[in-house]
Amino acid sequence: MCRCAVAQIFLCASVFEKTSSQMGRVEEGAISLWNWAVTKHMGSVINDEQRAKLRFVACRLVCLCEGSDPPEGTIRRQILMSMKTGKGWIDIGKADLADEFLEIALNSIEKLYTKLRKGSDGEADIHVHKADVEKDLFKVLSYQAESAVAQGDFQKAVMCVQRCKDMLMKLPKETCYLAILCYNFGVETYERKKYEQSSFWLSQSYDIGKMDMKYSVGKEMRAKVLRLLATAYFEWDCKQYLDKALKAISLANEENLHPAGFFLKVKILVRSGASDEEINSAVAEFMHHELSLDFCLNAAKLLLENGRESVGFDFLNSVAERFESSPDLGKITLLYIEFLLQNKRELLAKQKVEEIIIGHYTGKQLLSETLNRLHIVLWDTAAKHYEAKSYSEALHWYNYSVSFYTPGQIDQNLAKLQRNMASCYLHLKEVDKAKEAVKEAERCDPNSIFTQFSVYKIAVMEDDTDKAVEAVIEIGKLAEKSSQREDKPTVDENTGTNLLSLAAQIALENEQQVVAIKALEYLSEHSRDCRQVFAALKCLVRLVLSKVVAENEEKRDKDIKSMLTYLTLAHRKLAEPFTEENLARDIRTFEAHWFRKVAWNLAVQFKDCPEKMRDFFVLSFKLSQFCPSDKAVLIAQKTCLLMAAAIDLELGRQQVTSFEQMEFLTQALQHLQACKEIWKVLKLTGDFAKDPTDTLLLLYEFEAKSKLNDPTLNNLMESVWEQPQIEVKTLEIIASLAMEPPARYPVLCKKALQGALNLHRKQTAIDAVKFSKCLHSLINLSLPTGVTNLDACVLQEVWGYFEDALSVISSTDGYPEIETLWLMTRAWNTGIFQYTIGKYKEAEQWCGLGMRFLNHLGSLKKTYEGHMVGLYSEVLDKLDRAKGFIPNEE
Repeated sequence: MCRCAVAQIFLCASVFEKTSSQMGRVEEGAISLWNWAVTKHMGSVINDEQRAKLRFVACRLVCLCEGSDPPEGTIRRQILMSMKTGKGWIDIGKADLADEFLEIALNSIEKLYTKLRKGSDGEADIHVHKADVEKDLFKVLSYQAESAVAQGDFQKAVMCVQRCKDMLMKLPKETCYLAILCYNFGVETYERKKYEQSSFWLSQSYDIGKMDMKYSVGKEMRAKVLRLLATAYFEWDCKQYLDKALKAISLANEENLHPAGFFLKVKILVRSGASDEEINSAVAEFMHHELSLDFCLNAAKLLLENGRESVGFDFLNSVAERFESSPDLGKITLLYIEFLLQNKRELLAKQKVEEIIIGHYTGKQLLSETLNRLHIVLWDTAAKHYEAKSYSEALHWYNYSVSFYTPGQIDQNLAKLQRNMASCYLHLKEVDKAKEAVKEAERCDPNSIFTQFSVYKIAVMEDDTDKAVEAVIEIGKLAEKSSQREDKPTVDENTGTNLLSLAAQIALENEQQVVAIKALEYLSEHSRDCRQVFAALKCLVRLVLSKVVAENEEKRDKDIKSMLTYLTLAHRKLAEPFTEENLARDIRTFEAHWFRKVAWNLAVQFKDCPEKMRDFFVLSFKLSQFCPSDKAVLIAQKTCLLMAAAIDLELGRQQVTSFEQMEFLTQALQHLQACKEIWKVLKLTGDFAKDPTDTLLLLYEFEAKSKLNDPTLNNLMESVWEQPQIEVKTLEIIASLAMEPPARYPVLCKKALQGALNLHRKQTAIDAVKFSKCLHSLINLSLPTGVTNLDACVLQEVWGYFEDALSVISSTDGYPEIETLWLMTRAWNTGIFQYTIGKYKEAEQWCGLGMRFLNHLGSLKKTYEGHMVGLYSEVLDKLDRAKGFIPNEE
C-alpha cells in the first residue's frame, strides 16, 4: 500500500492522543487520502480492493472527527464517502463489510434532513430539502438491496427495493436503473438455481420497466427480461408453471420479435407435452419472419430429437423450400440423414446420401464444412457396422465417402479411409482388395504408421514372416520419430506403442512367434507405460524360453543373450523414478519378484555356460533390490552373490592372460563385499550356526586377494588365526590356495597347515589318512626336494613333524602304508644328504629316523628291509671311519 495510506493509518491509530484542536488536520488528511485513492485508481496504480481499503480508512477517520453538531457540508461529505465505501466493498465481493457504512449513510441522511428542516423558512423549503435528500436515500437503499442479495437475505432485499419502487413517483429518472438492478438480481439468483427468487426479481424488473415509458428500459430489454423469466419458470417446474412460462414468452415476443423467443416457446411446448397442433401453430410463426437457416435447423433438430417427427419433417420441408437457392441447402439434407440414422432408418438415409452424391456430380456440390460433416456421419455409421462385425455394410458406407473424392486426389483422410476399408476386406478374407486399398493409402500418406500397420496385417494373413518383420521395424521407427518430434507429433504419443502391442497380439493369434518377438521388443523399448513394458517383457521371456528348450547350442546362445537383454531392461525400468499413477508400489514389487525368480531359474538352468549363469545370478540380485528386504529375499541375494563370486573365481582360474584373470578376480571381490553386507543383516534375523557362508566368504576372498597380490591379505588372515572354531578343512584349503599360481604365499600356507595339524592332534580319534596328507604337504613345504642349504632350525622343525608322524603311526592302524614309505624315504635321503656334506652326526640321526619308519611298514617291509639294513650298516661303518679322521677336542 502507498506511503500516504500508511501515514494516514498511523494517524488513525494515534488520533485519540491528540488534542481536539488537531481534529481538523486529521479530517483534512482523511480527505486527502480519499482523493488520492480516486486519482490513483483512475491511473491504474491501485486495484479495486486496494482502493476499497483506502476508502475504508479515510471514511473511518472522517467519522471519528465528527463533532456533536457537524455542519451541513461535513454531513454531505460523510454521506458521499459512506455510500462510496459501502459500494466499493459490494463491488469486490465483500458485501458483509458494506452494511456498516450504508447504515452510517442512512443515519447521516436523517441528520441532514433534520438539519435542513430546522433551517427552513416554510413548507416549500421542506419539500425542496426532502427532494434533495431522496436521491441519496434512493442510492443507499439500492446499495443495501445489492448487499442483501449478495448475502442471500431475500426479505431485506425485497424491502429495500420496495422502498425504492415507492420513490419512483418522485424520482422517475431512476426507473431504468431500478429495472436493470432487479434484472441483475434475477440473473444472479437464476445462476444460483434459486428460481422462485429469480422469477420474483424478473417480474419486478418487467413491472418497473413499464411504470414510466418516458424513462423505460426499452422493448428489447423488456423482452430480454421476459425470456429469462420464461426460462426460470421452465427450469423451475415446466408443468406447474407452464402457463406462466408461455405467458411470459408470448409477452416477450410481443415486445420484441427475436429468434430466441420463438425457439424458447417451442422448447417449452415440447417439454410440457403439448399437442402437435399447438406446436405446429407455434412453428408456423417462424415462417413469417426472417430467420437464419441455422436457427431453423436447430428448431427442427429440437423437434426431431424430442419425438415430434411429423411436425419436424414438415417444418424441414418448409425450410427446404424457403432456402432452396441457398448454398447451405445441403445442411437440411444432412440433418435428415443424421436423424434417420439415429432412428435406425438406414434405407431412407442411404437414399438421401445417394441424392447428395448425384447432386455432387451434377453441379450441386455441398459446401466444404457441410461435406466434412457428412464424411464424419458416414464414417461413424461405417464404424458402428464394423464394431458389429457387419463388414460388408461398413464397406458400403465407406464407399459413399470415397465417392466424394476425385481419382488421383492426395488426402490424408482418404488414406485413413482406404485403411479402414482394407481392414474390412481383411475380415472378409478378400486379401487382394485389401492390398489395393493399402496401396492407395500408401500413395496418399506414405509415412503413416497406420498404413504400415495395414501392410503388417496383410503380411501376417499371408504368412509372410519377412515382410511382417519389416513392417514391424518400420512401425517401430515411425513411433520413435513421432516421440522425438517436439514441434508437432504426427500421431498421439501412445499410438505407436499401442499398435506394436496389437501387432504382437495378432502375430501370436496367428502362431508367428518370430514376428511377435520383434513387435514385443520394439514395444518394450519405446513404450512409456511401465505396465505395458513389463507385460511385453514377460511375454518375451515366455516366448524365448520356450524356444531355448527346443534349440541347438548355437541358436540357444543367441536367445540366452536376448533373455539377458530383456531382464536388464526390466531392471532399468524398475530403477526409473515412479509415481502411483504409472506404477503403484505393490505392482512394482510384484514385477520385481517375477523377474528376479526368472533370472534365478535361468541361472540354475544354464550350468554348462558359467558366464551366462553368473550374469543371470547378478541380474537376479539386482532385481531383488526392488523387493522388500525380508528374510527370504536376503537369503536369495546372498546366494546370488556367492554364486556369482564362485563363478568369477572359476573363470579366473581358466584364463590365459593375466589381464582377464584380474578382471574376473576383481569382480569376484566386488560381489563378495556386497554379500558380506547382506550377510551381516541376515544373521540378525535368526540362527545360522550350520550355514557355511562365513567359510565360503573367507575362502573366496582369500583366493581372490592372494591371486591379485592384494596388500590387505595379511589383515584378512590375522582375523582368521584368531577364530577359535575354524575347521581343519578350511585351513587345508587356505594352504592349497596360498600356493596356487599366480599366488605364492609359503609363509601363509605353512601357518595354515600347522594350524590344521594342531587341530588333527586335538581330535579324540585322529583321522590317520587326513593327518598323513596334511603332514605330507607341510613336510614338502618345509623340506623342498632338491634344496641343499637347509638351516638347522628348519631341520629341527621338520624333525618334529616326522616325530609326530611316528607317534600317530604307532598309536593308530589306519596310517597309509604308502605315506609311511614316503616318510621313510624322505628321512633316509635327508640323512644321506647330510653325510655327503660332512655332517655325520646329523646323517646318522636322519638315517636312523628312516630305519624307525621301516619298522612300521607292512607288506612293503620285506621289500625294503634287506636293502635298508645293509645300506644302513655301510653308512654306520663309513661314519665310524670318518669319525676316526676327526681330531679329538682338547
